[in-house]
Amino acid sequence: MEPRSGARCLPDGSRGPRASGSFGRRRFPAATRLPGQRPSAGWGAPGRRPAQEDRAGAAGRGAPTRLWEEASGGGPARHPHGVPPGPGPAAPAGPRRPPVPGETGPGRGPGSPAAARPRGAGLRGRRARAKPPAAAAATRQRNMSPVTSRRSRPRRPDPAARTAHAPPPAPHWPPLPRLRRPFRTVPLPRRLYGGAAMLRPPRRFPRQPRRAAATATGPGRRLLLSTPIFYANGPPHIGHLYSALLADALHRHRGLRAAGPGRLSTGTDEHGLKIQQAAAAAGTSPPELCQRVSGLFRQALSQAAVSFTDFTRTSEPRHQRAVRHFWGALRDGGALYKGSYEGWYCTPEECFLPESQLAERRDAQGRPCKVSLESGHQVHWTKEENYMFRLSAFRDPLQKWLRDNPRAISPDPFYQRVLRWLEEDLPDLSVSRERSRLQWGIPVPSDSTQTIYVWVDALVNYLSVVGYPETHGEWWPAAHHVVGKDILKFHAVYWPALLMAAGLAPPERIFVHSHWTVRGQKMSKSLGNVIDPFACIGQYTVDGFRYFLLRQGVPERDCDYYDEKVVKVVNSELADALGGLLNRSTALSINPSNTYPCFSESCFPKILDYRETKAVGRASAEDYEFVASVASLPLQVASYFEGFQIYKALECVALCVRQTNSFFQRHRPWKLNQQDPAEKLWLDTIIHVTLECLRVYGTLLQPVIPHTADKLLSRLAVEPEERGLSSLTFLPRYNGKPCPFEGRQLGPDTGILFHRLEKSRQHQIETEKL
Repeated sequence: MEPRSGARCLPDGSRGPRASGSFGRRRFPAATRLPGQRPSAGWGAPGRRPAQEDRAGAAGRGAPTRLWEEASGGGPARHPHGVPPGPGPAAPAGPRRPPVPGETGPGRGPGSPAAARPRGAGLRGRRARAKPPAAAAATRQRNMSPVTSRRSRPRRPDPAARTAHAPPPAPHWPPLPRLRRPFRTVPLPRRLYGGAAMLRPPRRFPRQPRRAAATATGPGRRLLLSTPIFYANGPPHIGHLYSALLADALHRHRGLRAAGPGRLSTGTDEHGLKIQQAAAAAGTSPPELCQRVSGLFRQALSQAAVSFTDFTRTSEPRHQRAVRHFWGALRDGGALYKGSYEGWYCTPEECFLPESQLAERRDAQGRPCKVSLESGHQVHWTKEENYMFRLSAFRDPLQKWLRDNPRAISPDPFYQRVLRWLEEDLPDLSVSRERSRLQWGIPVPSDSTQTIYVWVDALVNYLSVVGYPETHGEWWPAAHHVVGKDILKFHAVYWPALLMAAGLAPPERIFVHSHWTVRGQKMSKSLGNVIDPFACIGQYTVDGFRYFLLRQGVPERDCDYYDEKVVKVVNSELADALGGLLNRSTALSINPSNTYPCFSESCFPKILDYRETKAVGRASAEDYEFVASVASLPLQVASYFEGFQIYKALECVALCVRQTNSFFQRHRPWKLNQQDPAEKLWLDTIIHVTLECLRVYGTLLQPVIPHTADKLLSRLAVEPEERGLSSLTFLPRYNGKPCPFEGRQLGPDTGILFHRLEKSRQHQIETEKL
């Protein structure tokens, strides 16, 4: 049998003895070389360049590493490959006879440098040029010196020795071609996608996301705030309204800070199997159902004073064009392939669920069935051929994104939950449905047998609203999403991965909130406990219901709703505490001039540390503590809004309102003698401090109760241009600065700031029975 090409064999066809030393390195004596074979020059087959030269050539720059050995007596140097150095192309190596013992010549024989070298020195000679004797002696002398070392002093051969033993000119080796890194293909899990056919050879992904101009930070930058687009298979409930109010409060607060242009987007998701089935059950068409339900959502948000700038409907042509372009970006990036998929499908949630998220239950007929642990909806086994998204390839990029951006998902418990998800198996995602089963949706481009998955369709609304694919760079990725915890995986795992695959960056932040229960039970149509937001707004007023949801809603955990709680919270904190304070401090009996009175520095002098002072002037140590609390309130509120803890911001405001009432009640201004100049100064100071507190509260409460806050600030004669947060100051006269409101005539008296709520008729009936 003929030996393999390039293999070193003995004349009888067997392999030679293995040499000691580095793995895979073989040395053969001259007598064992085949006729015409070159001398051994390194690792591997004859003619292969050493590893050092491979690296130098692959780098594409610089001259090849010098690996020849100098010949004594001025003879020509021999390159390890058997090619003589020098300019011009090397002559091809012809047949060579075996060396004869005792032969003399360049590089051979007993007098050659090779024969004079000890055993093993030839290995080093292939890596570095052999030193002349004078240079070697100088090197040994430096190494023996106690003050020098190899690292502290570079090697410099003796100039005389370098001249006497000058190496020949470097050979002109052509540079090796630059090696391109091959793309990595993602293996398909056989248990789910066995036999799946590739749509096209994938490119290297995840692709590096394109950073847009919208990533600029600081004041003046653009920002998109968004709610989820709500599913149009039924009317809105307070869960929908809660998401919208959280986003609206953040949007209004940012506008008061003059942080830059902002948009608030919302809308309705109008495609999918669930809507197709709901329309059939209602005896209408999907477009007619979506038109009616979308109008209900727009009406509910408008009545709740949600200041949205964009209302997106996924049935709009502009959105469908954006979805088709996004699908093309995924396809061109090699992130899609066509394969078969089977699993438990939940129609209400529009997704496949693994076994770990299912439970055994019995249906209405008593038959065993599987349901979703999260929602309780029944699931059905589904098998179909559709397009798959290579979600498994984005596990590492998603983990890196989250670790590099620890504030990407708030609050922190949800951030930790997403990290735990990414530590588990992340199978590829089915992103289309068979057209024969789902007709109400956007068809897959160039494949009329498939419909784009409703969640891919819906998530692209965050791009279509900012002009994708033409003008989205002005806004994206400066986007903050407000979502419920039930759709966290779609927004924190699927959506960022889809964006990376399309060459876009993930959104800046995702704010997550929990759900509302009703008297400890989950809201459900079957239980008949779904809370109608229209009825709540009519019963508790717009600001009253807004205040309750934002004051009592805690994003980290589910919150319970019942009518008695709404009445108690709103009456206590809005009608009594805030409204009562305004009425008492502006009453004509203590402020007959109806003006913003002056502040007396002698009655309320400034001190450096209120904790070390018992009383100064007419003010007590408790008064100084209260003033310090109100002075720090704007920064506290801003910090809580930034951390998506609006309920804590309102808690701080409510605490300061109670402290202001205590201050007013403690000094009893109605009992002071207005004819006494000293008493009059103290009376004006009390009213001045109280009105300053009310001005701060009214300014800070604008994002939550806009109508009530406007009424409060108008009563204090605060002009619209004076209601921003960026220029908000508290009690400037206390700090020795002029107050622009002193002496200003107060606004017209519009009556009670907030009327007390009455208990619901149902609650009254239940109380009478008890």
